[in-house]
Amino acid sequence: MDFIDYYQTLGIPKDATEADVKKAYRKLARKYHPDVNPDDKEADRKFKEINEANEVLSNSEKRKQYDKYGKDWKHAEQFEQRDSGGYTYRQRPDTGDFGGGFSESDYSDFFESMFGSSGGGFSQGGRRAKFRGQDYHAELHLNLRDAYRTHQQVLTVNGEKIRLTIAAGIADGQTIKIKGKGGKGVNGGPDGDLYIKFHLENDTAFQREGDQLFATVDLDLYTAILGGEIVAETFDGKVKLKVPSETQSGTKVRLKGKGFPRYKMEGEFGDLILTYAVKNPTNLSEAEKQLFEQLRKLRHHGKS
Repeated sequence: MDFIDYYQTLGIPKDATEADVKKAYRKLARKYHPDVNPDDKEADRKFKEINEANEVLSNSEKRKQYDKYGKDWKHAEQFEQRDSGGYTYRQRPDTGDFGGGFSESDYSDFFESMFGSSGGGFSQGGRRAKFRGQDYHAELHLNLRDAYRTHQQVLTVNGEKIRLTIAAGIADGQTIKIKGKGGKGVNGGPDGDLYIKFHLENDTAFQREGDQLFATVDLDLYTAILGGEIVAETFDGKVKLKVPSETQSGTKVRLKGKGFPRYKMEGEFGDLILTYAVKNPTNLSEAEKQLFEQLRKLRHHGKS
């Protein structure tokens, strides 16, 4: 197998921090994502390499093995067992993002180099060993508004287009599994699975906690004191709200069913909690200041 310099792939030095790895990966993933470069084979190849490099360098244990064993890092466990005088004949599933996997020849070359072989491949009882295909791990970035509604996206994995239905209410950091969409099995072994981890980016004025949404609504002083009606934004439109007189800054209002969808619970939503922030008027005229002064005197007079 050809050696791939993962540090060079991400354009970072070998002493790069975990944050450096994450930053470089996100920048390149956006640039070469198949959705941004449809039918661009070179971009698709680069995207696979970037995901593979991130999978290794963002994992401290894999990065340690990669730094130590180079192109043979995936077989670190077997090498260490060999050096200690013991052998374990089992596959350790490796992960890779949207690409690559051990081919039959890869396994044959590896076992031949470690144990020797006259039959062109590792065998057990005269029969070629079966190996489960490699699991693939990928990251999918969504805006919060994308996660508000059930929708479909098409992913390209090893040249195969997969139509993925993303249920409304998907959470940041949540991982889903697509069975059998990983690497091909070796010698008739089962195919691996595809794991997709979601990252949600919030470009709205709302904060999400589970299926609840939170937002702040500015309230002018006069409406707060005298009461009235305002128009407030929710995630899917505007609503009219009645404000009681003498409403204090920090008052919270709960709008039932106006929060975020509950994952895979069709038609069910959390609540939206609005917090009023009373804003004092600025740039008062002399006449306004005099009126406020009269109000203060009335207030103090009433308490005396």
